[in-house]
Amino acid sequence: MRKTTSRAILVTGAARGIGRAIALRLAEDGHDVVINDIPANEEAAEAVAQEIRGLGRTSGTAIADVSEPEEVHRMVADTVAALGRLDVMIANAGIAHIQGLLDLDVADWDRVMNVNLRGVFLCYQAAARQMIAQGSGGKIIGAASIVAYRPFALLGPYSASKWAVRGLTQAAAMEWARHGITVNAYCPGIVGTDMWDLIDEKLGAEEGLAKGEAIRKYAGAIMLGRVSEPEDVAKYVSYLASDDSDYMTGQSVMIDGGIQFS
Repeated sequence: MRKTTSRAILVTGAARGIGRAIALRLAEDGHDVVINDIPANEEAAEAVAQEIRGLGRTSGTAIADVSEPEEVHRMVADTVAALGRLDVMIANAGIAHIQGLLDLDVADWDRVMNVNLRGVFLCYQAAARQMIAQGSGGKIIGAASIVAYRPFALLGPYSASKWAVRGLTQAAAMEWARHGITVNAYCPGIVGTDMWDLIDEKLGAEEGLAKGEAIRKYAGAIMLGRVSEPEDVAKYVSYLASDDSDYMTGQSVMIDGGIQFS
């Protein structure tokens, strides 16, 4: 049996949902993990860190808004202080906004872009700087989505932000390969999380559907016949964070149960 290389990992937006599942899976894999989220989720973030410590791994929290450069810089510094280094950055934090483009306010557009794109860029950049300073390479992993390949109606800004993450991931992979840094993204589909509960509620309101009907409507396109669980995504991120993905970079892979094909 091959031994897993233990790594120092930072996961953003990890107090709940996909981020939480990723953090716990990586701890189970034998890695040390720092949990990031915003101040409103600090208690939940600390609970995840406590779960990780219960698995015998080192953990802590780095509370920060990923859209703010100074806070991202501090978040990375806090991670290095807690774990001694940064080997893997997982830029998972993201938000959704459900509204038709004709009615969309520019402030809502900016809010989505600030977290989903600016935040990912800042996390990629800060992580790469730290990894280059360490001199031993690293792995940078971002959250894209199936809408990075084909948008959903009423999710215009979210879709645009995730398309941009896919392009950013490719550009970063090209620029940082010479430093031994790989950059990849994961593209979840319809996942049973609080975000998709909100999407279901808002889409239902826009389309005149009862609660639960919108997600069932869109889930009908899933070839494997079920909505994803956060752990489905975490399994793939586990691979991206492992030695087994060392020869993979610049890729954005869909984990959607077969909604889309590329």
